[in-house]
Amino acid sequence: MSLIGAPVRRVEDARFLTGRGRYVADMTLSRMLHVAFLRSPYAHARIVSIDTRRARELPGVAACVTGDELAPCARPIRAESRMAGYRATEFPALARGKVRFAGEAVAAVLAESRYAAEDALEAIDVRYETLPVIATPEAAMAGDATLVHEAAGSNVLLSRAFVQGDAEAAIARAPVVVGGRFRFHRHAGVTLENRACLADWDAGARELTLWSSTQVPGLLRETLAELLDLPAHRLRVVAPDVGGGFGVKSALYPEEVAVCALARLAGRPAKWVGDRREDLLTSTQAWDETIEAELAVHADGTISALRARVVADVGAYSIHPWTASIEVIQVISFLPGPYRVPHYRGEGWGVATNKAPMGPYRGVGRPVSTFVTEALMDRAARRLGIDPVELRLRNLLRPDELPYRSPSGVVWDSGSFVESLERARDVAEYERVRAEQRRGRDAGRYVGIGVACYVELTGVGSAIPASPGAAINTGTEGATIRVDPGGTVTASFGLACHGQGHETTLAQVVAEELGAQLENVRVIHGDTAAGPAGTGTYASRSAVIGGGAAMLAARALREKALAIAAHLLEVAAGDLTLADGRATVRGAPDRTLTLREIARAAYAGAKRLPKGMEPGLEATRFYDPYFGTASNATHVAVVEVDPETCAVVVRRFVVVEDCGRIINPLIVEGQAIGGTAQGIGAALLEEIVYGDDGQLLTGSLVDYLVPTAAEVPAIEVVHLERPSPTTLGGFKGVGEGGTIGAPAAVANAIADALAPLGVEIGELPVTPERLFRLISRARQTRW
Repeated sequence: MSLIGAPVRRVEDARFLTGRGRYVADMTLSRMLHVAFLRSPYAHARIVSIDTRRARELPGVAACVTGDELAPCARPIRAESRMAGYRATEFPALARGKVRFAGEAVAAVLAESRYAAEDALEAIDVRYETLPVIATPEAAMAGDATLVHEAAGSNVLLSRAFVQGDAEAAIARAPVVVGGRFRFHRHAGVTLENRACLADWDAGARELTLWSSTQVPGLLRETLAELLDLPAHRLRVVAPDVGGGFGVKSALYPEEVAVCALARLAGRPAKWVGDRREDLLTSTQAWDETIEAELAVHADGTISALRARVVADVGAYSIHPWTASIEVIQVISFLPGPYRVPHYRGEGWGVATNKAPMGPYRGVGRPVSTFVTEALMDRAARRLGIDPVELRLRNLLRPDELPYRSPSGVVWDSGSFVESLERARDVAEYERVRAEQRRGRDAGRYVGIGVACYVELTGVGSAIPASPGAAINTGTEGATIRVDPGGTVTASFGLACHGQGHETTLAQVVAEELGAQLENVRVIHGDTAAGPAGTGTYASRSAVIGGGAAMLAARALREKALAIAAHLLEVAAGDLTLADGRATVRGAPDRTLTLREIARAAYAGAKRLPKGMEPGLEATRFYDPYFGTASNATHVAVVEVDPETCAVVVRRFVVVEDCGRIINPLIVEGQAIGGTAQGIGAALLEEIVYGDDGQLLTGSLVDYLVPTAAEVPAIEVVHLERPSPTTLGGFKGVGEGGTIGAPAAVANAIADALAPLGVEIGELPVTPERLFRLISRARQTRW
């Protein structure tokens, strides 16, 4: 039986379910000190003075450091980009001169315990001179606005446009134009494990080791080496077990720089574990955009043009390595979706404000673009009196049009767009639900059906980097596979798992391609000292790029193993099979060698090997899919809305997804369900709220609401296994998809339920308060 495609249980779960996972918070080193950060209570202020004398004298305190004192040991983080018009910003490990968002660290305490460190924070005297708070992009773009970064010369840190054809002219002559103002509010990545890091400086060897709850150990290693002025080979970064990432842990944070520098200064290990408030206050946030968009269609419902202007609130700093551009650029890149759009104009601006920085979150921009485009599709359908599914079928790209270059230049190598929509329609029993909807309306019930189609670029290769213009190579990944003399296999990757099941899926790929037994394959990841160079895990890339590298390395080893076996058995290599850890002569099952016997010969020296063959059984290979590959799905949500209480209940949710050749269906289904649950949260509950003074008003999970089992129905997932024609193995990414389609599907379902009242949904999340205002306004207008 093929291991690729088998529903193998995750090998990681044995330790996770028995409490044997090893997270940064679990780690203790000899003579370890604990770090606590003093954070600014103001969103925008000049630092007049910092007096740390009382704090330094407290029992248990080893050091108390300010930004000026730390600066000689650590350069500020600076996210560079080649993008025209982009303005880089410097993000110091500890604030110097002024603070730019509430929660920015201004000092750090090293102490024998976290308790002593926290107590010492209260003894630090900081005097601030408050500055005008820039709370919104509109205020930031005003001519007389205070600058968040004086050195940048503007609060507009970037602008970009994608243009194809003449959207203005096409809209002017179109018979039907729908549009509106859309708002997707700021969002937090609520991981099970808060951010944390532990640094250990070995002064004798002049080596630094950092353990961090990160998705990108390779990225951290290369950047920290520059910021700390260390040779990269003397810096090791390890991501142990990581309790979720969702993109929030894919950036380099000031705390990681500070903890490394503090460990070097103190000559002792230094550890910081953030609490939930710190995480909500200082981790990167996402999806804070306002979009003005118009969709023009012909009388038959086919799309003529799409035009959009996007303003993103990117917060106080541009983060490394993704820069402030990653969210807004992906919104305008993906707005055309899986549809034929002859004329397109998408413009985007990233604007600095006094809030926590914007960064990638599961889906990166595509939940926003899908919400806008799918809402416009439904509005056009209502205007024309065409069923929303039928309108989409008239506009979706078909197989004979692929590969297709989108208006923003992204190439869709493949896609089952029509097939996924038709399958989702059938699985959701669309016509039956429509009939029930009509009967329910007669009885005063408000039931709605929402459909959302999307396409995403996964396994992004070097041709189209994950963050255009950013100074980072995101298009390659490596794998090193070694068969030891005992016949067991170790596969090392630069990837870092934070819940995806790499130790299972990548082992399946290696075992299948090499011909080894699955139980004899061990996957090592997340350690820059153990695997080949790589950046980490993000952008739905692990199966595509990591799996591709694994296939290349395993095939190289397989070829060598067969050559050795052929030499020992005195047959041609082509006469052998290698499967389940055994090489066998075709037609002669009694003539066989185990992989262990082959490996022992490989390490025994040239005498037992074919002439000229190098001893050993190990290979390293790198893979670059160049363009990447397209994944797609259709989501169908059925909701019921109570117009009196403004409660929304998701009655049913269907996902039909195509992630190419499936490595492990259990894990793929879990990814789809988990992402959809997060998408439902984004549609109905989750919102970061700031006051006009820049203070975070949702600083705990009492205020920032995440979905529970009560809000998430049983999600029905159907897999369309349509292998990519352009990637090794036919793999496509699946990690972000559920989050992309679900907000749009739920929003469209609510709008469909309230269509008799004339309510349109243009703002997410759809909280009860917002729904109440929409319904009240609609009723006043009607009456």
